[in-house]
Amino acid sequence: MLQIARSRRLFLSAFLVFCLSVVVLPSSAHAEDDSLLVFAAASLKNAMDGVAQAYENEHDARVKVNYAGSSTLARQIERGAPAEIYVSANQDWMDKLQEDGHIDNDSRVDLLANSLVLIAPKNSGVKLVIAPDFPIAKTLGNDYLAMANTNAVPSGLYGRQALMSLGVWSALDGHVAQADDVRAALALVARGESPLGVVYASDAVAEKDVRVVDTFPADSHDPIVYPAAIVKGVDDPQAAPFLTFLQSDEAAAIFRKWGFRLADHAP
Repeated sequence: MLQIARSRRLFLSAFLVFCLSVVVLPSSAHAEDDSLLVFAAASLKNAMDGVAQAYENEHDARVKVNYAGSSTLARQIERGAPAEIYVSANQDWMDKLQEDGHIDNDSRVDLLANSLVLIAPKNSGVKLVIAPDFPIAKTLGNDYLAMANTNAVPSGLYGRQALMSLGVWSALDGHVAQADDVRAALALVARGESPLGVVYASDAVAEKDVRVVDTFPADSHDPIVYPAAIVKGVDDPQAAPFLTFLQSDEAAAIFRKWGFRLADHAP
């Protein structure tokens, strides 16, 4: 009964976040004010909030940021959501928007890089060294590994790729709690609902109630790169300056504070 209750709690937590995040902003949302509307991967929350505030402090402008899984945001843009700048947590979703004619190709830039980590609740005593065939399934027992959606969300895709390359993915069958984005997976671990989770290094920096168990080898998954671009057809005069500001030294310092690296810097 306890296991069934835990499973229901995990499902409801992930499902609630999913329902909240798939809502498409109406085209009138931006028309109500003159804010620059940025669609950014959920993992950027703390850092992008800081960058947006820094930009506002130096410019006569307002910046609003909508956070969700990169896949959710890309689909919203495809359906006409009024995003003006899109920042993805992987190249694939940006590639798709570019192929479908939804971004200004000349504005596209590789902005940031990240690492993938295994986390546990802050007070957990679990110890694991990430290596081929490491005993993650045995450590979990009847519990669940928290991850973002492993079929669509970048952190989930990277995580599945890493676990497969290490030979442990099949052993986790039926023991992965999939959330709609990486911050939802992070929350499951922070609340103690999952004993382990796979998130970005930057997420672990942002959440005081988790700790890093170990970092996945960089060669166990594709490079984690965050591209940014202006959405096609945008005429907001603040779009290009804000995209330039995202690449500034001032913004870089804020991104580093929250655990990111610049895209052209090696791990």
